Amino acid sequence: MEGISPRLWPYAANNSPLPLPSQAVLFTPSSVVNLDFGGERTPDAEPLNSSAVIDYARGYEANGRLLDDVLVSCGAEPLEHRRPILLQGELANPYRLQEMGMTAMPLLPVRLEDLCRTWADGLDPRDDYPGIHHVTLARTPGWWEASVLGLATKEQLKRIRTWLDNGVPHVWRPVKLAEGAVRFEHEILDAPAQGDVEWDGTTERVSKAAPPPTGPRLLLDDLLVVVHTRQGCYNHRGRLARCVHMQQRAFHDQLFRKGSSHRWNEVLSVR
Repeated sequence: MEGISPRLWPYAANNSPLPLPSQAVLFTPSSVVNLDFGGERTPDAEPLNSSAVIDYARGYEANGRLLDDVLVSCGAEPLEHRRPILLQGELANPYRLQEMGMTAMPLLPVRLEDLCRTWADGLDPRDDYPGIHHVTLARTPGWWEASVLGLATKEQLKRIRTWLDNGVPHVWRPVKLAEGAVRFEHEILDAPAQGDVEWDGTTERVSKAAPPPTGPRLLLDDLLVVVHTRQGCYNHRGRLARCVHMQQRAFHDQLFRKGSSHRWNEVLSVR
C-alpha cells in the first residue's frame, strides 16, 4: 500500500500536537495513505448520526479503492465496527499513533464551529521537557478551525483513554458536546487571526464571517469527545490560549503556570 511511514511523519514533543494531517488519511502502523473524497458533498444535510457518519465516510477512497476495501485488505476492522471520536490533539498525529501501537484508523478533517482548541493547563512528563500539553476544548462564539475526526474501534477507544490517563484516572473525561458544531471539511481551512478575536472584558467572540461549509454537520449526541478536567484550560485574565495562535513551547515558556485556570465546565457545556 502506497504512503509514507508514520515514523517519517514530522513530530517533536515541544511542538505537540503539530503537525497534523491537512487532508484525510488512513493511518496504519506501516504507512500513512492519503484519502480522496469521491462521495457527494452535502453541507445542508441534516446532522449525521453515527451510522450516517460511517455511510458518509464510505465516500473516501485511496488510489481508487474504497476505504472499506482498504481497511479489510490490511486486516483492520471495517467502518461498520467503528465510532467517531474527535481527536483535537496529538492523537491525530501519525507518529504518535504509531508510537502508541495503534492499529489502522481513518483520520478525516472536520471543522469546529463556535469551539476552539486550547491548551490543557496540566503537564504530562512522558516526553522531554516541556512535556506534552494535551489539547482540550472551550467555547468561542463565531470561531472556526480545522480539527481531525478519528473512526475508532472499541479497542482503539480503550487504548486512547488509557494513554491519556497515564495511570491517573479522571483527568480526562469522555463527554457529549452541548454547544458548538462539528462538520466534515473538504477544503484547507484557515482559522481566524488573533486580531479577529474580539474581547469585551467578559466574552471573546469572532464577528468575521466564516468560510462557507463544505460538508454536513455531525450529530453531537453521537460524537465522542475527551476533555481535560483536572485544571481545565489556561486562563489569561479571562482569555484563552488557542492552539492555532500559540504553539506548545511558546505556551509553556510564556503562560504555563503563570496565571490561573478556567474550570473545564465553565468554558464548555456538555451533556
